[in-house]
Amino acid sequence: MKIVQAIKKPNAPFVLQGSMHLNEPLVLVFGNRYMLDSDLIYDEVRALFPNGHIVFGTTSGEIIDDKVLEGTVVLTAIEFEKSSVLVKRSNVHNFQNDDQKLGESLIAEFPKENLKHLFVISEGSTVNGSALIVGLENLKDTTFGLSGGLCGDDDRFEKTLASYNEKPKEGEIIAIGFYGDTLEITSSNFGGWTTFGPERIITKSKGNLLYELDGKPALDLYKTYLGEKADELPKSALLYPLSVKATEDSDPLVRTILNIDEKENTMLLAGDVPEGARVQLMMSSVDDIANGASQAAELAMEGRKKSPELALLISCIGRKLVMDQRTEEEIEEVKAVIGNNTVISGFYSYGEMAPFSGQDSCKLHNQTMTLTLFSE
Repeated sequence: MKIVQAIKKPNAPFVLQGSMHLNEPLVLVFGNRYMLDSDLIYDEVRALFPNGHIVFGTTSGEIIDDKVLEGTVVLTAIEFEKSSVLVKRSNVHNFQNDDQKLGESLIAEFPKENLKHLFVISEGSTVNGSALIVGLENLKDTTFGLSGGLCGDDDRFEKTLASYNEKPKEGEIIAIGFYGDTLEITSSNFGGWTTFGPERIITKSKGNLLYELDGKPALDLYKTYLGEKADELPKSALLYPLSVKATEDSDPLVRTILNIDEKENTMLLAGDVPEGARVQLMMSSVDDIANGASQAAELAMEGRKKSPELALLISCIGRKLVMDQRTEEEIEEVKAVIGNNTVISGFYSYGEMAPFSGQDSCKLHNQTMTLTLFSE
Protein backbone atom coordinates (compact mmCIF):
# COMPACT_ATOMS: atom_id res chain seq x y z
CA MET A 1 0.00 0.00 0.00
CA LYS A 2 1.43 3.36 -1.09
CA ILE A 3 -0.07 6.53 0.38
CA VAL A 4 0.39 10.23 -0.32
CA GLN A 5 -1.36 12.96 1.67
CA ALA A 6 -1.85 16.68 1.11
CA ILE A 7 -3.45 19.71 2.76
CA LYS A 8 -5.03 22.69 1.02
CA LYS A 9 -5.68 25.95 2.80
CA PRO A 10 -7.93 28.73 1.44
CA ASN A 11 -6.54 30.54 -1.62
CA ALA A 12 -3.53 28.21 -1.75
CA PRO A 13 -2.59 25.07 -3.71
CA PHE A 14 -2.39 21.59 -2.21
CA VAL A 15 0.83 21.00 -0.27
CA LEU A 16 1.88 17.37 -0.75
CA GLN A 17 3.37 15.54 2.22
CA GLY A 18 5.89 13.27 0.52
CA SER A 19 6.00 12.35 -3.15
CA MET A 20 5.76 9.10 -5.09
CA HIS A 21 4.09 7.95 -8.27
CA LEU A 22 0.76 6.24 -7.65
CA ASN A 23 -0.97 4.04 -10.20
CA GLU A 24 -4.76 4.56 -10.36
CA PRO A 25 -5.01 5.53 -6.69
CA LEU A 26 -8.16 5.93 -4.64
CA VAL A 27 -8.12 9.64 -3.79
CA LEU A 28 -10.21 10.63 -0.76
CA VAL A 29 -10.79 14.38 -0.52
CA PHE A 30 -12.47 15.62 2.66
CA GLY A 31 -12.99 19.33 3.13
CA ASN A 32 -14.84 22.45 4.09
CA ARG A 33 -18.10 22.86 2.16
CA TYR A 34 -17.28 26.31 0.80
CA MET A 35 -13.94 25.07 -0.54
CA LEU A 36 -15.43 21.94 -2.12
CA ASP A 37 -18.16 24.09 -3.71
CA SER A 38 -15.49 25.75 -5.85
CA ASP A 39 -15.61 25.24 -9.61
CA LEU A 40 -11.85 24.65 -9.57
CA ILE A 41 -11.45 21.98 -6.88
CA TYR A 42 -12.09 18.94 -9.08
CA ASP A 43 -9.69 20.07 -11.80
CA GLU A 44 -7.04 20.82 -9.19
CA VAL A 45 -7.18 17.31 -7.73
CA ARG A 46 -7.42 15.71 -11.18
CA ALA A 47 -4.23 17.52 -12.22
CA LEU A 48 -2.42 15.92 -9.26
CA PHE A 49 -3.80 12.43 -9.95
CA PRO A 50 -4.76 12.15 -13.64
CA ASN A 51 -5.73 8.45 -13.38
CA GLY A 52 -7.12 8.53 -9.83
CA HIS A 53 -10.53 7.48 -8.52
CA ILE A 54 -11.43 10.76 -6.83
CA VAL A 55 -14.06 10.81 -4.06
CA PHE A 56 -15.12 14.07 -2.40
CA GLY A 57 -17.05 14.68 0.81
CA THR A 58 -17.78 17.80 2.85
CA THR A 59 -17.02 17.86 6.56
CA SER A 60 -17.55 19.46 9.93
CA GLY A 61 -13.79 19.33 10.45
CA GLU A 62 -10.93 17.55 8.71
CA ILE A 63 -8.72 14.85 10.24
CA ILE A 64 -5.16 14.17 9.08
CA ASP A 65 -2.56 12.37 11.17
CA ASP A 66 -3.26 13.51 14.77
CA LYS A 67 -4.56 16.93 13.73
CA VAL A 68 -8.08 18.31 13.44
CA LEU A 69 -8.35 21.17 10.94
CA GLU A 70 -11.13 23.59 10.02
CA GLY A 71 -11.74 25.45 6.76
CA THR A 72 -9.28 23.29 4.82
CA VAL A 73 -9.22 20.31 2.45
CA VAL A 74 -7.29 17.14 3.26
CA LEU A 75 -6.38 14.61 0.59
CA THR A 76 -5.30 11.00 0.97
CA ALA A 77 -4.32 9.07 -2.16
CA ILE A 78 -3.91 5.30 -1.78
CA GLU A 79 -2.50 2.78 -4.24
CA PHE A 80 -3.47 -0.76 -3.26
CA GLU A 81 -0.65 -2.98 -4.52
CA LYS A 82 -2.36 -6.36 -4.00
CA SER A 83 -6.00 -5.33 -4.06
CA SER A 84 -8.49 -3.35 -6.11
CA VAL A 85 -11.30 -0.86 -5.58
CA LEU A 86 -14.59 -0.30 -7.36
CA VAL A 87 -16.46 2.98 -6.84
CA LYS A 88 -20.16 3.57 -7.58
CA ARG A 89 -22.39 6.57 -6.98
CA SER A 90 -26.08 7.47 -6.86
CA ASN A 91 -28.23 10.46 -5.98
CA VAL A 92 -31.18 10.70 -3.61
CA HIS A 93 -33.14 12.80 -6.11
CA ASN A 94 -33.25 9.88 -8.56
CA PHE A 95 -35.08 7.77 -5.97
CA GLN A 96 -37.56 10.39 -4.71
CA ASN A 97 -35.62 10.34 -1.43
CA ASP A 98 -36.36 6.62 -0.90
CA ASP A 99 -33.02 5.89 0.76
CA GLN A 100 -33.64 2.15 1.13
CA LYS A 101 -34.28 1.72 -2.61
CA LEU A 102 -31.18 3.76 -3.36
CA GLY A 103 -29.13 1.45 -1.14
CA GLU A 104 -30.58 -1.65 -2.82
CA SER A 105 -29.78 -0.24 -6.27
CA LEU A 106 -26.25 0.75 -5.27
CA ILE A 107 -25.21 -2.58 -3.73
CA ALA A 108 -26.56 -4.42 -6.78
CA GLU A 109 -23.82 -2.76 -8.85
CA PHE A 110 -21.04 -4.51 -6.92
CA PRO A 111 -19.87 -8.05 -7.82
CA LYS A 112 -19.90 -10.01 -4.56
CA GLU A 113 -16.95 -12.35 -5.28
CA ASN A 114 -13.93 -11.30 -3.21
CA LEU A 115 -15.70 -8.15 -1.93
CA LYS A 116 -14.15 -7.56 1.49
CA HIS A 117 -15.65 -4.25 2.53
CA LEU A 118 -17.92 -1.42 1.44
CA PHE A 119 -17.07 2.09 2.63
CA VAL A 120 -19.82 4.68 2.17
CA ILE A 121 -19.60 8.46 2.01
CA SER A 122 -23.13 9.83 1.97
CA GLU A 123 -24.77 13.21 1.71
CA GLY A 124 -25.72 14.23 5.24
CA SER A 125 -28.44 16.87 4.99
CA THR A 126 -31.57 14.81 4.37
CA VAL A 127 -30.63 11.13 4.15
CA ASN A 128 -32.12 8.57 6.53
CA GLY A 129 -28.92 6.68 7.27
CA SER A 130 -30.80 3.74 8.81
CA ALA A 131 -32.86 3.19 5.66
CA LEU A 132 -29.78 3.54 3.46
CA ILE A 133 -28.00 0.81 5.44
CA VAL A 134 -31.03 -1.51 5.23
CA GLY A 135 -30.91 -1.12 1.46
CA LEU A 136 -27.15 -1.67 1.23
CA GLU A 137 -27.45 -4.81 3.34
CA ASN A 138 -30.38 -6.12 1.29
CA LEU A 139 -28.16 -8.54 -0.64
CA LYS A 140 -25.46 -8.70 2.00
CA ASP A 141 -23.72 -11.95 2.81
CA THR A 142 -21.43 -12.28 5.80
CA THR A 143 -18.22 -12.06 3.77
CA PHE A 144 -17.99 -8.27 3.56
CA GLY A 145 -18.19 -5.45 6.06
CA LEU A 146 -19.88 -2.07 5.84
CA SER A 147 -18.83 1.25 7.37
CA GLY A 148 -18.67 4.94 6.51
CA GLY A 149 -20.33 8.21 7.38
CA LEU A 150 -22.59 11.11 6.50
CA CYS A 151 -20.97 14.27 5.16
CA GLY A 152 -20.98 17.41 7.31
CA ASP A 153 -21.31 21.16 6.88
CA ASP A 154 -19.63 22.41 10.06
CA ASP A 155 -22.51 23.34 12.42
CA ARG A 156 -24.49 25.18 9.74
CA PHE A 157 -26.74 22.31 8.56
CA GLU A 158 -27.28 24.12 5.25
CA LYS A 159 -26.12 21.60 2.63
CA THR A 160 -23.62 18.80 2.19
CA LEU A 161 -21.73 17.82 -0.97
CA ALA A 162 -20.09 14.66 -2.29
CA SER A 163 -19.06 13.22 -5.66
CA TYR A 164 -17.07 10.63 -7.57
CA ASN A 165 -14.87 11.86 -10.44
CA GLU A 166 -16.79 15.11 -10.81
CA LYS A 167 -17.39 18.41 -9.05
CA PRO A 168 -19.00 17.89 -5.61
CA LYS A 169 -22.78 18.32 -5.55
CA GLU A 170 -25.83 17.80 -3.34
CA GLY A 171 -27.61 14.49 -2.79
CA GLU A 172 -24.72 12.19 -3.74
CA ILE A 173 -24.01 8.85 -2.07
CA ILE A 174 -20.67 7.20 -2.88
CA ALA A 175 -19.86 3.54 -2.18
CA ILE A 176 -16.29 2.21 -2.40
CA GLY A 177 -15.89 -1.55 -2.71
CA PHE A 178 -12.59 -3.11 -1.64
CA TYR A 179 -11.58 -6.42 -3.25
CA GLY A 180 -8.67 -8.76 -2.55
CA ASP A 181 -7.62 -11.92 -0.73
CA THR A 182 -4.86 -10.19 1.22
CA LEU A 183 -6.97 -7.31 2.50
CA GLU A 184 -7.63 -7.09 6.23
CA ILE A 185 -10.26 -4.49 7.09
CA THR A 186 -11.80 -4.02 10.53
CA SER A 187 -14.20 -1.39 11.81
CA SER A 188 -15.70 -0.36 15.13
CA ASN A 189 -17.30 2.51 16.99
CA PHE A 190 -17.77 3.79 20.52
CA GLY A 191 -19.39 6.85 22.05
CA GLY A 192 -18.76 7.85 25.63
CA TRP A 193 -22.12 9.55 26.30
CA THR A 194 -24.37 8.93 29.30
CA THR A 195 -28.15 9.24 29.68
CA PHE A 196 -29.94 11.60 32.08
CA GLY A 197 -33.48 12.71 32.84
CA PRO A 198 -36.74 10.77 32.47
CA GLU A 199 -37.23 7.98 29.96
CA ARG A 200 -39.97 8.71 27.42
CA ILE A 201 -41.82 6.72 24.77
CA ILE A 202 -41.95 7.65 21.08
CA THR A 203 -45.69 7.79 20.43
CA LYS A 204 -45.60 9.18 16.90
CA SER A 205 -42.85 8.98 14.29
CA LYS A 206 -42.24 8.10 10.66
CA GLY A 207 -38.82 6.82 9.66
CA ASN A 208 -36.38 9.44 10.93
CA LEU A 209 -39.06 12.10 11.57
CA LEU A 210 -40.03 12.46 15.22
CA TYR A 211 -43.47 13.89 16.06
CA GLU A 212 -44.42 12.97 19.63
CA LEU A 213 -42.95 11.76 22.93
CA ASP A 214 -45.43 10.53 25.54
CA GLY A 215 -48.24 11.91 23.38
CA LYS A 216 -46.81 15.45 23.39
CA PRO A 217 -45.00 17.35 20.61
CA ALA A 218 -41.38 16.18 20.74
CA LEU A 219 -39.95 19.55 19.71
CA ASP A 220 -41.77 21.37 22.53
CA LEU A 221 -40.40 18.92 25.12
CA TYR A 222 -36.92 19.19 23.68
CA LYS A 223 -37.02 22.99 23.79
CA THR A 224 -38.08 22.83 27.45
CA TYR A 225 -34.96 20.86 28.32
CA LEU A 226 -32.70 23.10 26.26
CA GLY A 227 -33.97 26.34 27.85
CA GLU A 228 -32.09 29.32 26.44
CA LYS A 229 -30.14 27.02 24.12
CA ALA A 230 -33.38 26.30 22.22
CA ASP A 231 -32.76 29.50 20.25
CA GLU A 232 -29.63 27.86 18.79
CA LEU A 233 -31.40 24.76 17.39
CA PRO A 234 -30.45 22.57 15.56
CA LYS A 235 -26.81 23.30 16.55
CA SER A 236 -27.48 23.13 20.30
CA ALA A 237 -29.12 19.71 19.89
CA LEU A 238 -25.68 18.27 19.13
CA LEU A 239 -24.77 18.73 22.80
CA TYR A 240 -27.83 16.76 23.95
CA PRO A 241 -28.54 13.81 21.64
CA LEU A 242 -31.15 11.13 22.23
CA SER A 243 -30.54 7.56 23.32
CA VAL A 244 -33.02 5.39 21.40
CA LYS A 245 -33.74 1.82 22.49
CA ALA A 246 -36.11 0.12 20.05
CA THR A 247 -36.74 -2.98 22.22
CA GLU A 248 -35.76 -4.26 25.65
CA ASP A 249 -33.08 -6.49 24.14
CA SER A 250 -31.64 -4.13 21.53
CA ASP A 251 -28.51 -2.02 21.95
CA PRO A 252 -29.33 1.68 22.37
CA LEU A 253 -28.53 3.89 19.39
CA VAL A 254 -27.64 7.56 19.66
CA ARG A 255 -29.57 9.98 17.46
CA THR A 256 -28.86 13.64 16.81
CA ILE A 257 -31.12 16.19 15.15
CA LEU A 258 -30.37 17.24 11.59
CA ASN A 259 -33.12 19.83 11.40
CA ILE A 260 -36.35 21.08 12.97
CA ASP A 261 -39.69 22.16 11.50
CA GLU A 262 -41.23 24.87 13.68
CA LYS A 263 -44.50 24.88 11.73
CA GLU A 264 -45.06 21.11 12.02
CA ASN A 265 -43.39 20.93 15.46
CA THR A 266 -41.20 18.02 14.32
CA MET A 267 -37.55 17.00 14.44
CA LEU A 268 -35.61 15.31 11.60
CA LEU A 269 -32.98 12.89 12.91
CA ALA A 270 -30.07 11.21 11.13
CA GLY A 271 -31.58 7.72 11.50
CA ASP A 272 -34.76 5.86 12.36
CA VAL A 273 -36.67 6.61 15.58
CA PRO A 274 -39.35 3.88 15.67
CA GLU A 275 -42.65 4.26 17.48
CA GLY A 276 -42.67 2.49 20.83
CA ALA A 277 -38.95 3.02 21.36
CA ARG A 278 -37.74 4.41 24.68
CA VAL A 279 -35.64 7.57 24.56
CA GLN A 280 -33.54 9.59 26.99
CA LEU A 281 -31.43 12.69 26.68
CA MET A 282 -27.66 12.25 26.74
CA MET A 283 -24.65 14.34 27.67
CA SER A 284 -20.88 13.91 27.79
CA SER A 285 -17.59 15.44 28.90
CA VAL A 286 -14.21 15.97 27.26
CA ASP A 287 -12.64 13.09 29.20
CA ASP A 288 -15.52 10.71 28.45
CA ILE A 289 -15.27 11.43 24.72
CA ALA A 290 -11.50 10.96 24.68
CA ASN A 291 -11.86 7.67 26.55
CA GLY A 292 -14.58 6.62 24.13
CA ALA A 293 -12.24 7.20 21.17
CA SER A 294 -9.60 5.03 22.83
CA GLN A 295 -12.12 2.24 23.36
CA ALA A 296 -13.24 2.46 19.73
CA ALA A 297 -9.63 2.02 18.62
CA GLU A 298 -9.11 -0.96 20.93
CA LEU A 299 -12.24 -2.64 19.53
CA ALA A 300 -11.03 -2.07 15.96
CA MET A 301 -7.64 -3.63 16.78
CA GLU A 302 -9.08 -6.74 18.43
CA GLY A 303 -8.14 -9.92 16.58
CA ARG A 304 -6.23 -8.21 13.78
CA LYS A 305 -3.47 -10.28 12.19
CA LYS A 306 -1.60 -7.32 10.68
CA SER A 307 -0.84 -3.81 11.86
CA PRO A 308 -3.08 -1.28 10.09
CA GLU A 309 -1.48 0.74 7.31
CA LEU A 310 -4.42 3.15 6.90
CA ALA A 311 -7.08 4.35 9.34
CA LEU A 312 -10.20 6.23 8.21
CA LEU A 313 -11.71 8.05 11.18
CA ILE A 314 -15.23 9.44 11.19
CA SER A 315 -16.27 11.25 14.35
CA CYS A 316 -19.44 13.19 15.05
CA ILE A 317 -19.72 16.99 14.97
CA GLY A 318 -21.33 16.84 18.43
CA ARG A 319 -18.14 15.37 19.91
CA LYS A 320 -16.16 18.21 18.35
CA LEU A 321 -18.45 20.83 19.89
CA VAL A 322 -18.03 19.31 23.35
CA MET A 323 -14.25 18.90 22.99
CA ASP A 324 -13.79 22.42 21.53
CA GLN A 325 -10.10 23.35 21.74
CA ARG A 326 -9.23 19.86 23.00
CA THR A 327 -10.70 18.05 19.98
CA GLU A 328 -7.33 16.65 18.90
CA GLU A 329 -7.15 14.66 22.12
CA GLU A 330 -9.54 12.02 20.79
CA ILE A 331 -7.42 11.61 17.65
CA GLU A 332 -4.31 11.32 19.81
CA GLU A 333 -6.03 8.62 21.88
CA VAL A 334 -6.76 6.66 18.69
CA LYS A 335 -3.20 7.03 17.43
CA ALA A 336 -1.80 5.80 20.73
CA VAL A 337 -3.71 2.54 20.24
CA ILE A 338 -3.32 1.88 16.49
CA GLY A 339 0.35 2.93 16.31
CA ASN A 340 2.47 5.70 14.85
CA ASN A 341 3.04 3.89 11.54
CA THR A 342 -0.63 4.03 10.55
CA VAL A 343 -1.62 6.79 8.11
CA ILE A 344 -4.71 8.58 9.48
CA SER A 345 -7.35 10.51 7.57
CA GLY A 346 -11.03 11.28 8.08
CA PHE A 347 -13.58 13.89 9.00
CA TYR A 348 -16.22 15.07 11.46
CA SER A 349 -19.67 14.04 10.30
CA TYR A 350 -23.45 14.18 10.73
CA GLY A 351 -23.57 10.41 11.32
CA GLU A 352 -21.39 7.30 11.42
CA MET A 353 -21.88 3.81 9.98
CA ALA A 354 -20.41 0.72 11.65
CA PRO A 355 -21.49 -2.51 13.33
CA PHE A 356 -21.65 -2.86 17.09
CA SER A 357 -18.69 -4.82 18.46
CA GLY A 358 -19.08 -8.52 17.78
CA GLN A 359 -21.95 -8.03 15.32
CA ASP A 360 -22.06 -8.21 11.52
CA SER A 361 -24.99 -5.93 10.78
CA CYS A 362 -24.10 -2.25 10.31
CA LYS A 363 -25.97 0.51 12.16
CA LEU A 364 -26.28 4.28 11.80
CA HIS A 365 -24.77 5.99 14.84
CA ASN A 366 -24.42 9.52 16.09
CA GLN A 367 -21.91 10.94 18.56
CA THR A 368 -19.45 8.06 18.10
CA MET A 369 -15.86 7.72 16.97
CA THR A 370 -15.85 5.21 14.11
CA LEU A 371 -12.67 3.63 12.76
CA THR A 372 -12.06 1.58 9.63
CA LEU A 373 -8.57 0.05 9.55
CA PHE A 374 -6.91 -1.27 6.37
CA SER A 375 -3.89 -3.42 5.61
CA GLU A 376 -2.96 -5.69 2.72
